[in-house]
Formats: sequence, structure tokens, C-alpha cells
Amino acid sequence: MAENIEVAILGNGCFWCTEAVFQLVKGVSKIESGYSGGDTVNPSYKDICTGTTNHAECLRVSYNSNVITYEDILKVFWESHDPTTLNRQGNDVGTQYRSIIFYTDDHQKKIAEDFKKQLNDSGKFKNPIVTSIEPATTFYVAEDYHKNYYNNNGSASYCQFVVRPKVEKYLKSIA
Repeated sequence: MAENIEVAILGNGCFWCTEAVFQLVKGVSKIESGYSGGDTVNPSYKDICTGTTNHAECLRVSYNSNVITYEDILKVFWESHDPTTLNRQGNDVGTQYRSIIFYTDDHQKKIAEDFKKQLNDSGKFKNPIVTSIEPATTFYVAEDYHKNYYNNNGSASYCQFVVRPKVEKYLKSIA
């Protein structure tokens, strides 16, 4: 069966955390950490960390839609962060850590909006979901040292205390 590669652009907190989770997802062929949704052209990580660029830390996830659906990608997205906290994930605070889905077409937009409504209506989360759903803008690939961050720095304290629990939670969910 030929690959049918599609792309999802998602911001759900620190991209080091979510990259590590999406690397485990069957059907995902490529993950790029980067920045999207802001005003600064070609921002750096240093720029993003100021919180003044309006960019979010994001992942551009390429996946084979013959293996995994966009809905399944969104399920991993919703489960890998707290979509009810505005501009923060845990101790990572600022607009760069906001929960956001950048849709690439009307089909993705409808799926994302329907999924968000279903989750809100289900009562799964104690508080309302604050995830934004917006049209995709320019995606700027992050600096090379962000690639495979958890795999390359797994013993670092941030990885041990923040990334590893997210990875373990995902692994339990698919066991």
C-alpha cells in the first residue's frame, strides 16, 4: 500500500515533550519541532522564549493516513497535554506554550472543531477546553538542537520530570 502522507500542525506545550510522544505513534513518518502563529519572521528559540513573538512551540507531524487518521493524531494531541490551561503546560508558562491546532484545510478544521466540542460535552475535563483552532500560518523549523531532544538528553532533569511521565502515560494508553 502506497504511503499517503498528510500533515498536522499542533501546539500543546513544550515541543520536547510532545515530540517524544509522537515519535512513538505508529504511522507518523516525520516530526519537526518549530514555531507558528506569530508575527516575527524566522524567529529563534531565544525570541520565542520572550513571549513577545506570538508564536507557539509546535510540531509539524507528517503521517501516513493509510495507517493513522487525523482523528487519531488529534486523540494523541488531546491526551498528551492539558487543553484546559491557558498559555501554560505545567511549569512552562507563556503564550508560546498555548494549546493550538493549526488546520491546513476545511476538513481538518471541521474534525478539530467537532472533536473539541465532543470532549467539552463529554465532561472528560473538569474545565472547558481553551485550545484554539486556527488556519495554518508559516511554520518555522526550530534549531537543530531541539531535534530528538528527549532521545538525546533523556537523563536531563527536565526530561526526567516532565517529558518521561508523558511518554510513559502514552505507552500505558497503547498497551
